[in-house]
Formats: sequence, structure tokens, C-alpha cells
Amino acid sequence: MNINEARLKHIEQVLAKRMKTGRFQHTLGVRNAALRMADQFGADREKAAMAALFHDYAKGFNKEELLQTVRLYHLQPDSLMVQAHQLLHGSVAAAIALNEFGIDDDEVLKAIEYHTTGRKHMGTIEKIIYLADFIEEGRDYSGVAFLRELAYRELDLAVYQALTNTMIYVLETGKLLHPNTVEARNHMLNELGERKVNALKKMWEGLYGKDSRNSTGGNYP
Repeated sequence: MNINEARLKHIEQVLAKRMKTGRFQHTLGVRNAALRMADQFGADREKAAMAALFHDYAKGFNKEELLQTVRLYHLQPDSLMVQAHQLLHGSVAAAIALNEFGIDDDEVLKAIEYHTTGRKHMGTIEKIIYLADFIEEGRDYSGVAFLRELAYRELDLAVYQALTNTMIYVLETGKLLHPNTVEARNHMLNELGERKVNALKKMWEGLYGKDSRNSTGGNYP
């Protein structure tokens, strides 16, 4: 379907009625950050906005609601996502966007589906939504200012840093780490090269020290 301003406004109004106030305010923050990055990096504004609006649509679903939607739309999540069921909220939201709202753009749907775990070979819209979830103005954690500034200047470096932060957060909180995140981080490392990554590491450690446990801002559930 064609994504335009009128369609986006209608979707925004519908979601405002269906989502809790705090979640919807976060969604608008992600939308605003995504639009700024779309402008900065020459991505499609309407696609970025649509993916942002839907990314957390299913975040408030309980386990049974998530699994019910999985069954309804014949999704095939892996066993880890079923076990760590909140990881399903991205794929469930993408299925709802497609089947209930007619959003059939592949870039948008992938950005919704993978906004929590990331994945190898992410496209620009996927990277933007992944980062926007970390850096929207409502986020307040040690390290967010650095990541926010980096995201508006060096998209791939910021994605790499956010993936690394997520891995630290998940491991230190004893949660299950999805292989998509590991593969995405390793892919970005290979794409960027060690020189750029080491320069980024030095900048990060200069600001927050080698122990960055309080600077992760992981967005895993």
C-alpha cells in the first residue's frame, strides 16, 4: 500500500486510542528520532515513521496474547523467542500491521519485526528504528547522550555500539540473548573494520570507563 501523510495521521490516531499513554508517548519519541535520522541519512520518511508507530504495538501483550497472535497469523518463531516470549512483540506487531492495517512494505515490516534483536544485513530503515528505540528523547540512562549524538552522525557505528550495549545488558541481567543480536553485532564489526571500532571503543571508554554496565540502555524486554 501507499504510505502518505494522511495514512500516517490516521494510524497515529488509531494507535493513540489503543496504546497506553506512556507507551504511546515513547512511540512518538521513536517516530521523531526516526524522522530526524531519515532526513540525515536520506531514508524514506514515511517508511521510517510508519515502522516507528507500530514497533511497540504489541509490547503490552501478555504471553497468551502474543502466542494467540502467533497462531492466528501462522508465525513461526524459534524456540528461544517462545521461551523469552516478550521478544515476540516485534514479529507480532509486524503481523498485525500487515494483516489488520494493510501495511505490506517489506522494509517497514522488517524494521518492526527486528527492532529489539536486530539482525544481520539490516537495511537503513531497520537500523534507524533499532537506534531510535534507544535514543528517543524519553530515554534517560548513562551513555544515551553519546549514543544519541553518534546516531545522528555515524549510523553504522551507532548501530554497532547499540548492539554491543544490548549484549552487555542482556548478559549482565542474566537474560536470554538471541542469536540475531550476536550475528548483527559481528556483521557490523566486519563491515566497519577494527580501526573504526577501536576508535569508537576509545571514545566510549574515555567517557564512561571500561566498566560500562551503567551505560548500556539495553532495549531487550
